[in-house]
Amino acid sequence: MKPNVLIALPLGKAFERKLTDRYTIVADPQAQKGVDAVVTVGTMRADDAWFDAMPDLKLICCFGSGYEGIDIGAAARHNVTVTNTVGANAATVADLAVALLLASVRLVVTGDRLTRAGQWRGENPAPLLFARGITGRRIGVVGLGAIGLKIANRLAAFEAEIGYHNRSRKDVPYPYFETVLELAEWADTLILAHRADESNRHMVNAGVLAALGPSGHVVNISRGSAIDEDALIAALKNGTIAGAGLDVFEDEPHPRQDLVTLPNVVVTPHIGGGTSEAIIAMGDAVIANLDAFFAGKPLPNPVTSA
Repeated sequence: MKPNVLIALPLGKAFERKLTDRYTIVADPQAQKGVDAVVTVGTMRADDAWFDAMPDLKLICCFGSGYEGIDIGAAARHNVTVTNTVGANAATVADLAVALLLASVRLVVTGDRLTRAGQWRGENPAPLLFARGITGRRIGVVGLGAIGLKIANRLAAFEAEIGYHNRSRKDVPYPYFETVLELAEWADTLILAHRADESNRHMVNAGVLAALGPSGHVVNISRGSAIDEDALIAALKNGTIAGAGLDVFEDEPHPRQDLVTLPNVVVTPHIGGGTSEAIIAMGDAVIANLDAFFAGKPLPNPVTSA
């Protein structure tokens, strides 16, 4: 009998066709009994009560690298294995991080708005003409996993200095900083690429932002919970930092209007992994996890700890 797989997010007919030979796709998103595996995203809330309601569940396949909504301890208590697709979209997310940084540093949105309005460089062209670029900047990357490392390597090619903070040291040519604050004190640009959870909620606070300085920029392609948005808004308004590039927010899909309407912030609607090649790669990684699990083989991307 084919395992029953509930696809809890729209991944398209092409993805489903790849599954149909080996799995029975469960169409009812509210299905509970008889579901052997769930394909979902890491923000889905799964605690003991949720697992209790899924008595036949054996496997959760997260589409993407995050799994912050899933209680890994509860999964273990219910003998449910959790996997993700870490690395499958790393290049795509890294590209957007660089794009957001460039847009923020070079005032791309401001220039676009003025040009479209027929104002060319505006009444005071100095901000556009004398903006500080990336070359020579000190860029701190928080989280040097698959995505963070690609970000670091890309920006090193811009002739910037790279430093990083991570849960552990990596064998890389970049200096390591024990805390995010120490990294921010060294850097003038901070890029968040870490795995977000409650342990690092609001780790970018008023003190970290102040450490970046008035020419500082912060880019977030991790999770919105990493930044204290009240502190960020204040820092952007009073010149504590120069700008921000954000793909993620604390309240998605309804980010704060007092944040996204600020003139010195560049925003995108959580599209970091949203390219055709990344979607295909993540789908294939989900299928690889499904196939390995139900064949009793080692998992390509197991999640082993919270």
